[in-house]
Amino acid sequence: MTTRSVSGSGSRPRPWPRPRWTLRVVGGFALAALTLAACSSGDSDDSGDSGDSSKKSASGSSEKLSGTVTVFAAASLKESFTALGKTFEKEHPGTKVAFNFGGSDALAASITSGAPADVFAAASPKTMKTVTDAEDAKGTPATFVRNQLEIATLPGNPEKIKTLKDLTRSGLKVALCAKEVPCGSAAQKALTAAKLKLTPVSYEQDVKGALTKVQLKEVDASVVYKTDVKAAGGKVAGVEFPESEQAINDYPIAPLKNAQNAEGATALIDLVKSAQGQKVLGQAGFLKP
Repeated sequence: MTTRSVSGSGSRPRPWPRPRWTLRVVGGFALAALTLAACSSGDSDDSGDSGDSSKKSASGSSEKLSGTVTVFAAASLKESFTALGKTFEKEHPGTKVAFNFGGSDALAASITSGAPADVFAAASPKTMKTVTDAEDAKGTPATFVRNQLEIATLPGNPEKIKTLKDLTRSGLKVALCAKEVPCGSAAQKALTAAKLKLTPVSYEQDVKGALTKVQLKEVDASVVYKTDVKAAGGKVAGVEFPESEQAINDYPIAPLKNAQNAEGATALIDLVKSAQGQKVLGQAGFLKP
């Protein structure tokens, strides 16, 4: 520090007084810093309140989506996928999810024949293989849930059906899914495991058809999925049987090669596999993959 002395005084040197312009400069820098910090904070708030549909949703997608996503899905997925479709549309304003529910084998045949679709969710690896073998799927299908069989009877179970063997009783009318349909294939597998032979009064093209036969009292029982019994509520009663553990179906899902809305297909599959999607499917009675 620069000092000055007073001639002849003998006292200690005193510092020169600090120039007032120095204080003004320091104060100016401080004010500028505060202004920049305030601007930065304001920019951060604006970006956080954008509120548009491009922000991340439960599916993890941060890309703005639009248009229709066409989904071909196994009939047993109807209730849970319909709910997830509404969630998807809410998360992505401007989108619509169009479903085609049915027997997985028929859906696979439609896809390989050129039917326009973005996503395929099948009730068995075998029916998905029809699509992958035709090179109509994009990437490797992922198993997102599993499902187990159950016997559906009339409310109150008036025929007192307790086992799979009871379905073979004389005079009992039973409906099964067609053998080429995943629920029908699983039923045949369970019957084989139990060493039983069963001739139904009708073979239905999908699991909802087999369940409807019971609801309309056209048959005494049918072999369907647990998820279908649960979805029917009090309209049917469910009977579990141990052989069903030998015939649990994996459900694979995949985007399709010629998808018209590839981005939407990917985002929808992400939602199905997300924690939110798995919660909806679990509540419907599906098993974890």
